[in-house]
Amino acid sequence: MRIAGVASALPKHCYEQQALGSALKWYWGDRLENPRLVEVLHANVGVDRRYLTLPMEAYPELDTWGKANGVWIETAEELGCQAICQALTRAGLGAQDIGALFFVSITGISSPSVDARLVNRMNLSPNVRRVPIFGLGCVGGAAGIARAADYVRAYPDQVAALLSVELCSLTWQRDDLSMANLISCALFGDGAAAVLVAGAERDLPGPRIIATRSTFYPDTQDVMGWDVSEKGFGIVLSPEVPGVVREHLGRDADAFLAEHDLTRSDIGCWILHTGGPKVLEATEDALGLDRSALAASWDCLRATGNLSSASVLFVLEEIMMHRRPEPGTWSVLAAMGPGFCSELVLLRW
Repeated sequence: MRIAGVASALPKHCYEQQALGSALKWYWGDRLENPRLVEVLHANVGVDRRYLTLPMEAYPELDTWGKANGVWIETAEELGCQAICQALTRAGLGAQDIGALFFVSITGISSPSVDARLVNRMNLSPNVRRVPIFGLGCVGGAAGIARAADYVRAYPDQVAALLSVELCSLTWQRDDLSMANLISCALFGDGAAAVLVAGAERDLPGPRIIATRSTFYPDTQDVMGWDVSEKGFGIVLSPEVPGVVREHLGRDADAFLAEHDLTRSDIGCWILHTGGPKVLEATEDALGLDRSALAASWDCLRATGNLSSASVLFVLEEIMMHRRPEPGTWSVLAAMGPGFCSELVLLRW
């Protein structure tokens, strides 16, 4: 099994972080007790700029969940098509080569799901297997690669596509002035990414997927997720997240690697979900890494913010396109998210 191609797609509206902080202060208006706090949070989340689905001045018009979700459907289809088409081009494949399509998102819903809409838009095979996945959040990109690998392990002559679309700005809650929502609105951005996973019988280049591991942590469901109401998706974001990362990730990685007679010192390339500064620092602590080992993750965080499930796929694209390891290098792709849980993917270049 190999990762044969990866590509991202971003909305056209790009804002520097300082400008977004100013716009959000205006967006919340006199609801804010401490407007200065918005500026501080925007300056401290390690983000330089973010891409938004709509121009900033259009967000007050999204005064119902239905309006926001309608924009999500339209944009998810557009960005999803762009990302998959670019990934196919990079892999030298066509739309008819896709035997299964996994769609991951946590920022909107639709039925028919976005993957179904893309079958029509992209003229995919009418026999394509579709697997829409909702609710995984930040772990979804890594989990999606793992599930696509499961598929091509069973069907080694096929190619599976994973698409992640996260339009986090469409979940902003104007009436929620909790610290969790203020941080979320300073950290998360919009974007999409697609990955093509080829079975062993397809003669395609790319890093080999050696193994995957899923780990669920019981009784941690309140650490991260959504509080869903008639207003849409309200963020649940506990300050315990970095602590959970420190407690579990190193142990999980060690157990996973030991199954393949490897240790952390054998890993020459780490592909980690961007999270945020505190999450990346916790990841470095948990794995015993210095900052340079996660340079691609820090750079992607600065460039686009946290893109939930798509973030780790953006880091994967950055490494495949610009920081590709030497042949034979071992690599771990990993993310953590609601559940609370982790997904690890062992690669060899």
